[in-house]
Amino acid sequence: MNGDENTVFIGKKETMNYVMAVVTQFNNGSNEVVIKARGRAISKAVDVAEITRNRFVPDADIADIITDTEEISVDEEEDRTTNVSSMEITLTL
Repeated sequence: MNGDENTVFIGKKETMNYVMAVVTQFNNGSNEVVIKARGRAISKAVDVAEITRNRFVPDADIADIITDTEEISVDEEEDRTTNVSSMEITLTL
Protein backbone atom coordinates (compact mmCIF):
# COMPACT_ATOMS: atom_id res chain seq x y z
CA MET A 1 0.00 0.00 0.00
CA ASN A 2 1.12 3.52 -0.76
CA GLY A 3 0.03 5.26 2.44
CA ASP A 4 -2.70 7.87 1.95
CA GLU A 5 -2.12 8.18 -1.80
CA ASN A 6 -5.29 6.28 -2.69
CA THR A 7 -7.37 7.49 0.27
CA VAL A 8 -10.25 9.96 0.13
CA PHE A 9 -11.07 11.60 3.47
CA ILE A 10 -14.73 12.63 3.74
CA GLY A 11 -15.46 16.03 5.29
CA LYS A 12 -17.81 18.96 4.82
CA LYS A 13 -17.65 19.41 1.05
CA GLU A 14 -20.43 18.40 -1.32
CA THR A 15 -20.84 14.66 -1.84
CA MET A 16 -20.10 14.88 -5.58
CA ASN A 17 -16.67 16.42 -4.86
CA TYR A 18 -15.69 13.22 -3.09
CA VAL A 19 -17.28 11.02 -5.76
CA MET A 20 -15.18 12.78 -8.40
CA ALA A 21 -12.05 12.33 -6.23
CA VAL A 22 -12.69 8.58 -6.06
CA VAL A 23 -13.40 8.35 -9.81
CA THR A 24 -10.21 10.34 -10.51
CA GLN A 25 -8.19 7.87 -8.42
CA PHE A 26 -9.53 4.97 -10.48
CA ASN A 27 -8.97 6.87 -13.76
CA ASN A 28 -5.35 7.53 -12.72
CA GLY A 29 -4.67 3.80 -12.51
CA SER A 30 -5.47 2.90 -8.90
CA ASN A 31 -6.99 -0.54 -8.45
CA GLU A 32 -8.06 0.29 -4.92
CA VAL A 33 -9.45 3.43 -3.26
CA VAL A 34 -10.15 3.78 0.48
CA ILE A 35 -12.92 6.13 1.60
CA LYS A 36 -12.46 7.24 5.23
CA ALA A 37 -14.89 9.14 7.43
CA ARG A 38 -15.59 9.90 11.08
CA GLY A 39 -18.71 10.84 12.99
CA ARG A 40 -21.49 12.46 11.00
CA ALA A 41 -19.54 12.14 7.75
CA ILE A 42 -20.00 8.34 7.78
CA SER A 43 -23.36 8.53 5.99
CA LYS A 44 -21.76 10.73 3.33
CA ALA A 45 -18.98 8.15 2.88
CA VAL A 46 -21.60 5.47 2.23
CA ASP A 47 -23.28 7.78 -0.30
CA VAL A 48 -19.94 8.41 -2.03
CA ALA A 49 -19.25 4.68 -2.33
CA GLU A 50 -22.72 3.90 -3.66
CA ILE A 51 -22.88 6.81 -6.13
CA THR A 52 -19.42 5.87 -7.41
CA ARG A 53 -20.43 2.24 -7.93
CA ASN A 54 -23.90 2.88 -9.35
CA ARG A 55 -23.23 5.82 -11.69
CA PHE A 56 -19.54 6.12 -12.55
CA VAL A 57 -17.54 2.92 -11.95
CA PRO A 58 -19.95 -0.04 -12.21
CA ASP A 59 -17.00 -2.48 -12.11
CA ALA A 60 -16.00 -1.29 -8.62
CA ASP A 61 -16.66 -3.70 -5.77
CA ILE A 62 -16.70 -3.12 -2.03
CA ALA A 63 -13.70 -5.18 -0.91
CA ASP A 64 -13.81 -4.28 2.78
CA ILE A 65 -15.64 -2.18 5.34
CA ILE A 66 -13.93 -1.46 8.65
CA THR A 67 -15.74 0.21 11.53
CA ASP A 68 -13.95 1.53 14.58
CA THR A 69 -14.26 3.86 17.54
CA GLU A 70 -11.54 6.45 18.04
CA GLU A 71 -10.91 8.20 21.32
CA ILE A 72 -10.42 11.92 20.79
CA SER A 73 -9.10 14.43 23.33
CA VAL A 74 -11.72 17.09 24.09
CA ASP A 75 -9.93 19.05 26.81
CA GLU A 76 -6.27 18.30 27.45
CA GLU A 77 -6.17 20.34 30.68
CA GLU A 78 -8.95 18.28 32.25
CA ASP A 79 -7.83 15.12 30.42
CA ARG A 80 -11.31 14.59 28.96
CA THR A 81 -11.89 12.42 25.90
CA THR A 82 -14.84 11.44 23.75
CA ASN A 83 -15.47 8.52 21.43
CA VAL A 84 -16.03 9.09 17.70
CA SER A 85 -17.10 6.38 15.29
CA SER A 86 -15.06 5.92 12.13
CA MET A 87 -15.43 3.90 8.96
CA GLU A 88 -13.23 2.85 6.05
CA ILE A 89 -14.78 1.60 2.83
CA THR A 90 -12.37 -0.03 0.39
CA LEU A 91 -13.42 -0.06 -3.27
CA THR A 92 -11.51 -2.22 -5.75
CA LEU A 93 -11.62 -2.84 -9.49
